[in-house]
Amino acid sequence: LLGGAAAGGVLSGGLGNLIKELQDSGHGHVAQSWVGTGTNQEIAPNDLASALGGDTLATLSQQTGMGHEDLLAGLSQHLPGLINQLTPHGRLPTEEEASRMV
Repeated sequence: LLGGAAAGGVLSGGLGNLIKELQDSGHGHVAQSWVGTGTNQEIAPNDLASALGGDTLATLSQQTGMGHEDLLAGLSQHLPGLINQLTPHGRLPTEEEASRMV
């Protein structure tokens, strides 16, 4: 239970941070479409790169062994659907809700 609760905090916090980064980079409307219950808007790999920042991209690239271009292409394709699945009620999950997802 504690492991699930901790993972839920990481999941909900990480998701919230990602949405904030997208909002701060001018792509809040796109991120909100992923969280909301309507159609998911697309995001271009370059727009996603500017939202995530170089440090995050370098870390993700190192962790996955993927180059930046391939990583961004995959993320821009799959991230909208993933966030949509993690936000079935049209809002970010609470820590408790997120802990039940992991």
